Amino acid sequence: MIYTLTLNPSLDYILQLDQVTLGQLNRSNSDNKFPGGKGINVSQVLKNLNVPSTTLGFLGGFTGEYIENYLQGLNINTDFISIEEDTRINVKLKTDQETEINAIGPSINEKNLLSLKNKVNQLTDQDILVLAGSIPSTLPPTTYEELVKICVDNGTQFVVDAEGDLLKKVLPFHPLLIKPNHHELGGLFNTTISSREEAIFYARKLIDQGAEHVIVSLAGDGAVFVSKDVSLIATVPKGEVKGSVGAGDSMVAGFISQHQNGESLNEAFLYSVAAGSATAFSLGLCTKEKIDALLPQIDIKKYSKGE
Repeated sequence: MIYTLTLNPSLDYILQLDQVTLGQLNRSNSDNKFPGGKGINVSQVLKNLNVPSTTLGFLGGFTGEYIENYLQGLNINTDFISIEEDTRINVKLKTDQETEINAIGPSINEKNLLSLKNKVNQLTDQDILVLAGSIPSTLPPTTYEELVKICVDNGTQFVVDAEGDLLKKVLPFHPLLIKPNHHELGGLFNTTISSREEAIFYARKLIDQGAEHVIVSLAGDGAVFVSKDVSLIATVPKGEVKGSVGAGDSMVAGFISQHQNGESLNEAFLYSVAAGSATAFSLGLCTKEKIDALLPQIDIKKYSKGE
């Protein structure tokens, strides 16, 4: 079973407006409410691919109840820990530009964290845990390290989709997959990534530091995949980009859906790129039909120095 962990989920309140004028009354043209959080996005994409998963994390209050009911309505397994305070609401204003207002989130106590560790400790070597997103300020900054140590002890494979020090600190525990974009990869090494060759060069450093597989998204320049034995490059399909939210999460879901089914690394990378692109070309998260339609447009080949 695949388990996804979102430590700081949200109820995303999305407002569509013609324009926003500060200091004045603004009226929306439409509004929607969706569960937010990187792990939750991964579970939703996996569901669209007919791959079961279970969502883990912390939920509280009327907002947490809404999120849990929404996911269960999609027939996604939920196993959240109940907390006292309300799950946060993030407001996203969509005009010709997108403005986001993210709340800080509820307090999570030691008892809540211990409950989560107990759930993770029940995973086995037949499971995969996806740890995605930031750590709430009320939790120890070492939370990811503590959780992946439990995974290592139990033989549970794990994927980490996080930035900066959170990512660096879990590399020695050998994550199955990490997926930085080129900006995040550059930030890890205090440099700027401006080509596929540079992305592969620094991705290999992450392999040397412990990662098993690395996917680096390069926006309009496609993506690269690096493991110990192979480096691959992928073109990006043609389409109108409607938003980047959830594209990286879709890439993670696309990869692990194929990897768990025993497909080759080439096939898993191909599906990852198609899933990320399909979400970028959609107003919401990708569907299997949109992914499958993009697969023939993506070219995967082995990297040769100088490309």
